[in-house]
Amino acid sequence: MDEPKMINDFSPGLMSRRRLLLGAAMSGALQAFAKDTVPSADAVETGNGNPGKLKICIFSKHLQWTSIHDAAAIAKDIGFDGVDITVRAGGHVLPERVQTDLPAAVESVHRAGLQVPMITTDIMSVETPHAEEVLRTANQLGIRQYRWGSLTYSADEGIAQRLNDLKPQMKALAELNKEHQICGMYHTHSGPGLVGAPIWDLWTLFQGLDPRWIAVNYDIGHATVEGGYGGWIASSRLVKNQMRGIALKDFTWQQNKGKNTHPDPFDKSLAIENAWVPHWCATGQGMVNFSGFFAIVKENGFSGPVQLHFEYPGLGGAENGNRELTIPKQEVIDAMRRDLTFVRGVMSEKQLI
Repeated sequence: MDEPKMINDFSPGLMSRRRLLLGAAMSGALQAFAKDTVPSADAVETGNGNPGKLKICIFSKHLQWTSIHDAAAIAKDIGFDGVDITVRAGGHVLPERVQTDLPAAVESVHRAGLQVPMITTDIMSVETPHAEEVLRTANQLGIRQYRWGSLTYSADEGIAQRLNDLKPQMKALAELNKEHQICGMYHTHSGPGLVGAPIWDLWTLFQGLDPRWIAVNYDIGHATVEGGYGGWIASSRLVKNQMRGIALKDFTWQQNKGKNTHPDPFDKSLAIENAWVPHWCATGQGMVNFSGFFAIVKENGFSGPVQLHFEYPGLGGAENGNRELTIPKQEVIDAMRRDLTFVRGVMSEKQLI
């Protein structure tokens, strides 16, 4: 697919001057935001404040075309520090088999010389089947974070009412997490009708709850979709004390010709043709300001796991977690290595690795 062309009527000289002014303004803004994100005493107690060297994990969804044993070896060869294992329906570990299969999976990752700082689950609440077995087993294996979600809004219920209705669910899950000494990190997505897409709603939901037990897995790709100019800066500052994990992906805005896409549950008329929607792309080739984001991450004193995702087209099904590839596996591995090299370069500049 051809890259979208930017059309404007600026002269080259004026455009150059505008870019310089915008670059200076953004640089100053990021420095100002960084100064405003000095970690508090509470942040230190919740795991922030002493970042040290961050560990980069691969999301095992993108390696589900092979066994967890081989996935660990591939991740090691590419250069990752750890693996975020899928413990959910269709994942490397099925929730109903967690007590036997997760220990074996973790052992395979450890034998490859990698860590398992977190797992990704389909837990939605304390009522989710096998939730307690998953958390108990993870705790026994020394895993201290897991990813959970996603909750939705309803067209027939107000936003404020929905958030109030969800608060008891948050409290109950936080208590279960505390019992098993593990932090549940709500993953932020983007799009209509999703709780946590604006991220401000998570800040509201988690008020009064201990971020050691319930927190945010901040996806900068989705956060940029929701707030591409300054929203991601504000939201990353807002939840700095609740940000226990970070997910990385990149995108560009493109027009879906003639397709009805992204219907809004609140207004079906928004399902328009030729809609502009995010298209995921290789890390560093899209709109996400990784340098600016990691500058804030450093000033926030973040110390949790960083997860690299590969959800863009052209990976032979690996982007969707398919069990079989339609392209040679070496092409997938090369793409993953390219993206990781970019991420390590940016993080190294910020002295985060």
